[in-house]
Amino acid sequence: MTTHIPPFSTPEKNRQIVLAKRPEGTPRTSDFERKEVAREAPGPGQLLVRTLYLSADPVQRGWASNPALTPIGAPMRALAIGIVIESHESTIAQGDIVYGFLGWQDYAIVTRVDLLSHIPTPRAPLPAYAGVLGMPGVTAWLALHDIAPPSEGKAILVSTAAGTVGSVVGQIARQAGAHVVGLTGSDDKITRCVSRYGYDAAFNYKTGDLAATLAAARPEGFDIYFDNTGGWILDTAIRAMAKNGRIIQCGTAATSSWNPPPTGLRNEREILMRTLSWTGFVIFDHVARFGDAIDRMTDLLLAGKLVHDEDVENGIDKITNVLEELFAGSNSSKKLIYIGED
Repeated sequence: MTTHIPPFSTPEKNRQIVLAKRPEGTPRTSDFERKEVAREAPGPGQLLVRTLYLSADPVQRGWASNPALTPIGAPMRALAIGIVIESHESTIAQGDIVYGFLGWQDYAIVTRVDLLSHIPTPRAPLPAYAGVLGMPGVTAWLALHDIAPPSEGKAILVSTAAGTVGSVVGQIARQAGAHVVGLTGSDDKITRCVSRYGYDAAFNYKTGDLAATLAAARPEGFDIYFDNTGGWILDTAIRAMAKNGRIIQCGTAATSSWNPPPTGLRNEREILMRTLSWTGFVIFDHVARFGDAIDRMTDLLLAGKLVHDEDVENGIDKITNVLEELFAGSNSSKKLIYIGED
C-alpha cells in the first residue's frame, strides 16, 4: 500500500452527518445532526468505500437548499476522498483511492458514475486530490484553458484569488506570462496571493473604492475576468473590462439565495459596448476530462511549479461548522476533515 494512504479503521457502524433541517442561506452547525447506521454491503456494479477525507466546498450551499439533492435526514451531499474496501466493479480494485460524491459519512455505497476521479496509485498526498488535484483545481485548469487561455501581455482579474480555485488560476496565468491581479477578503490573503501564488498585485475588496482601485491597477482594462463571486463585485469588475474581454463565470458565492432571484445593476449595456464574451463553466459537465487534467497538474505539482495549501483537522464532528466558516471568509486554505480514525 502506498505511503500516501494514512492509517484507517473499518468499524461496523457508519457515522453520518445528516441534514436535519433546510438551511436559510449558508448551512450552519444547527442544520446538521449526527447518527449511526449499520454498514451496508455493496451489490453488483457497486463499491463499498471507506471515506478518509471529507471536503467542504461552496457548491454545497446550493446542494443543501435543494431537496432533490439532499433530502432531510440524508447524509450531506459532499465530495470526499476514500479507499475502496470492497469492489464489484471490474475496473476499480480493492485498495484503490477514489474521489467523488461519498457524502459526509464513514462509508458510501457508490457506482462509477458517482466518482470524479479514480486514483489506483496516488502520486501525491491524498488531501491534494480534493483540492489542487480535485474539483477546485481541475475547475481552474479546464475553465481557464477552455474559455480564455492567458498569454503574454494579457491582464487577468481573479475573484476569491486566495481560494483553491483562484490560487490555481493565478499560478497558471502567471506562468503563461499574463499580468495577474487578485481580489480577496483580507490583508493576510493579499500577502499570500502575491508571495505564494505569484500574483502581480492583489486587493482587499472589502476596503476602499473597488472601482477606483481597478481603474488604477489596469487603466486600459482587463482582458479576462475569472469570477467566483458574482454580485456587486462582478457589477464593478465588468466595468473594468477591456474591449473584447472574456468573463469566465465559475461561481456565485456573493449571493446566499436565488429564491427569489436577486436584482442588481443592469449589465447588458456593458456587454454590448465592450463587446464582451461571458461564459459559464460547470465542472460537473467535464467529468470525463478529470483524469487527463489531474495527470498534467500532478506533473506540475511534482516539479515544484504548482503550490497549494490545505488545512486538515481530525474528527467527523468538526465538519458541521466548516461551511459557515467558508462563507465567512475565515478559512485560510482548502479545508478537509480526516475521519479515517477517531
